[in-house]
Amino acid sequence: MLKGISIYPETLSNKKKIIRIRRDKNGTVKETGRGNLLVDAAEAGLVGSEKTPNGMNAAPCIDQLPIKVDYGDELSPDQSITPGGSKISSPSSPEEDVLLGTLTFSVDYNFPKKALVVTIQEAHGLPVMDEHTQGSDPYIKMTILPDKRHRVKTRVLRKTLDPVFDETFTFYGIPYSQLQDLVLHFLVLSFDRFSRDDVIGEVMVPLAGVDPSTGKVQLTREIIKRNIQKCISRGELQVSLSYQPVAQRMTVVVLKARHLPKMDITGLSGNPYVKVNVYYGRKRIAKKKTHVKKCTLNPIFNESFIYDIPVDLLPDISIEFLVIDFDRTTKNEVVGRLILGAHSITTGGVEHWREVCENPRKQIAKWHSLSEY
Repeated sequence: MLKGISIYPETLSNKKKIIRIRRDKNGTVKETGRGNLLVDAAEAGLVGSEKTPNGMNAAPCIDQLPIKVDYGDELSPDQSITPGGSKISSPSSPEEDVLLGTLTFSVDYNFPKKALVVTIQEAHGLPVMDEHTQGSDPYIKMTILPDKRHRVKTRVLRKTLDPVFDETFTFYGIPYSQLQDLVLHFLVLSFDRFSRDDVIGEVMVPLAGVDPSTGKVQLTREIIKRNIQKCISRGELQVSLSYQPVAQRMTVVVLKARHLPKMDITGLSGNPYVKVNVYYGRKRIAKKKTHVKKCTLNPIFNESFIYDIPVDLLPDISIEFLVIDFDRTTKNEVVGRLILGAHSITTGGVEHWREVCENPRKQIAKWHSLSEY
């Protein structure tokens, strides 16, 4: 991670950004901004049920949407796009008896340095995540719970279902007496250059049952499907929304974030920015992003975006906020996600959108916990 220089995901102006959404004489919605909007494979659409928590139905059928074929095929929640364009089911889908392989690692303790030493050795029998190459590009993220202060990841090994990592990570400042309260969390992923990385599964190892006092302890555990309920905290984002019914204009202000996790393998503070996507139904019709805030886990953005949205379209509008850690040397990593509007999946998100719609001309700001992306 390069430090001490200006880094931006793209050249941005400090002016307010305006996206206009209009209906033509036939009632079809049109986006009147410049150029066509393209959907990244990583953000090909919102996932969720046809019926939202606030009782509103999802968007009409696809051929009624104001979207050109540039958006590509719609993804279901249990599918991912491979570099070859083919779709395969993710291990996160609700399938029975899925074999995800095993992970072998060792745990040791350095008493003079008061350091926990973990060596990620190898994995065996991983599932095929890329149908095109009939392989996977696995790597492993590891964190120590419940403190969440230590986050590391291995290198990516290409085209293998039996990767040998042999990477050792040393965590200093951990008293031996505290080991019994800690849990090692290994997240096994497959790198995808064209979309978000696929989650293969996870391994949770409570250190209460491990005693490295007499030497290195080698363990092998089965990789299981990820339990979303156990996801670590992704931090919080404060946003403000206001709708002007006369002007038919929605003002979105990204205010600030706090308690963001460290995404850098070196443990340094991140370089976060926020990407704002506006969806009509399940198709993205506008995207903007804030400036990058360097070397901070509690960034202050104070950047506003304005969208012209007719009142009758509000029930089908969703606004997605992606907090992203910018990295000049590797792929940017999504820290967390927030959705407000038709596809809100949290009680706080539904309530915030309802207050905005029921209190026109009033700027309503709220904090929201970020969810896993």
